Amino acid sequence: MHRNLPRTACVAATMSATIAASFPIALRAEEQQLDPIVVTATRQATRVNELNSDVSVVTREEIEQAGETTLAELLARQPGIQYVANGGVGSNSSVFIRGASPNQSIVLIDGQRISSATTGSAALSRIPIDQVERIEILRGPASSLYGADAIGGVIQIFTRSGEGPMRVNASTGYGSYNTSDSTVGVSGGTELLSYSMQAGYTNTNGFNTIRDRNNISYNPDRDGYYNKNLSANFAVRPARGQEIGINVLASYGTNQYDSNDFSRLGAAQNFSSDQNVGSYSIYARNRLNEIWNSTLRIGSSVDDSKEYAGSFRSSTFRTDTDLFAWQNDFRLPVGEALLAYEYSRQKVDSTTDYTVTERTIRSFLAGWNGSVDQHRLQLNLRRDDNSQFGGQNTGSASYGYQFTPAWRAHISYGTAFRAPTFNELYFPSMFGFAGGNPNLKPETAKNTEVGVNWEQANQRASVVLYNNQVSDLIEFRPPTFAPVNVSKALLRGATLTYDGRFAEWAAGVALDFLDPRNEENGPNNGNRLARRAEQQMSSYVDWNHGNWKLRAEWQLVGNRYDDPANLVRLGGYGLVNLYADYRFERDWALFARANNIFDKNYETIASYATAGANVFVGVRYTPR
Repeated sequence: MHRNLPRTACVAATMSATIAASFPIALRAEEQQLDPIVVTATRQATRVNELNSDVSVVTREEIEQAGETTLAELLARQPGIQYVANGGVGSNSSVFIRGASPNQSIVLIDGQRISSATTGSAALSRIPIDQVERIEILRGPASSLYGADAIGGVIQIFTRSGEGPMRVNASTGYGSYNTSDSTVGVSGGTELLSYSMQAGYTNTNGFNTIRDRNNISYNPDRDGYYNKNLSANFAVRPARGQEIGINVLASYGTNQYDSNDFSRLGAAQNFSSDQNVGSYSIYARNRLNEIWNSTLRIGSSVDDSKEYAGSFRSSTFRTDTDLFAWQNDFRLPVGEALLAYEYSRQKVDSTTDYTVTERTIRSFLAGWNGSVDQHRLQLNLRRDDNSQFGGQNTGSASYGYQFTPAWRAHISYGTAFRAPTFNELYFPSMFGFAGGNPNLKPETAKNTEVGVNWEQANQRASVVLYNNQVSDLIEFRPPTFAPVNVSKALLRGATLTYDGRFAEWAAGVALDFLDPRNEENGPNNGNRLARRAEQQMSSYVDWNHGNWKLRAEWQLVGNRYDDPANLVRLGGYGLVNLYADYRFERDWALFARANNIFDKNYETIASYATAGANVFVGVRYTPR
């Protein structure tokens, strides 16, 4: 596909012719519908149609239509994102943003980064979508805004907030695989105080994760999952321009999975994983004068995983990340500037004997974005000093031009890096494995991007072309499998999107063309990076009439290779999902969702099963 990318670009061009993210703000519903305000792309509140970035927003309405769909599956319906999972609900799941690996992207919850310092990625399977108000997705390198690991992009999750008179909400449902899901909450607010509290519980018997009887990990049992979760947001505004708030998300769950201790007897054991994921922070947002706003945030996140073989605890991996951040926003005669300082500490507590268990990162960043007539510019610089491998500088610059009220375009260039994980640096040697390599350097990336956007009334279309060159990729090389900086990769592609609303109807489509290559042996000579498809399409059609809401989704994913050597091929697949919502009273609605209605049998990771045709039905109480 990579040799045809210029032609794809021509086709894309033809088709196109037809408040900081770290310190989230509350947005009114009317502000989120037409040209929504986002904060992740600039760390300052900016309308989507004023950005020089590739951004999309997942609204609460889309989340409610997801049924028991996992967060990773929901994200995979968005432009530029693919996902893999080694089983059903609760199993390990990951997303690739523009082909970047899961540990080359950042996940934030209300401005607080969550991830495991040992694996380098976030536990998406443990984040319940019932607790989510909205999601902002920034595609493309963003280390100049957020530091290490933002090579592919940033996913920011905002938990539910409150406003207006006190409201109680609740929903419950039941579906295939003996799945039940319930949530209840209360929210409200005045000019002085706003609040939201939400609690949820999910339980499923699941299905057999590995169905191949020849697999050494085969165990013909159901691999279930349960989760209990809580979120809370409080804010007090004692005076105009002054706000103090608290954000909390806690999620605890246990999933069963198939594994082995290199014997059939071992595979017959009941393996399970207990995992606690949490994000806790307090902030103060203060208007110091007419041009200066200050936001101070102190927070902590936890990723605590315990593995069991039967009743025996086999391992523990816990990461605690503490954050102190101070951002200052300045309104200038032209545009807005920001200056910020961040301090974070990652600490690992594990049954594995790491030689180093803690690291600190001190960061300074500066930025400016503004408009002059039809011209839009954004500049960002950041310096990260890591106690493990020293300093790293990143920067980005973008330029946009508004040709007409309907047409705009942008071009950008940015650098990014990924910090080596504790596993890559300090994992102990054992069983012939050489262990970690404390001399590893960060992976680095250079990205160039061009985009064109068209907006007319309730219709939007965009084309984005990108070329991301990644160097010093870390690989585990045989025979000792010691991690070393040896590889290069090229992530280039095109994303085309369209969304439109016509009276009672709405429709949208996203097409992704991706060329993810290992270029260690030279340009265009490498294998395709594992578990990435070269083509993907997601589309939907909505119909709203009276008290009825109907939705159909169609997703196509091309073939992939499960291994770096491109020897194990995974076939492409297509999924059709349906959703129906009937509001039988002013505040009450019945809903039903059917996923994979044609019972497609497919794999995202070799040997691991995925859900067949399944249904979820429920009732929702949401006061208007």
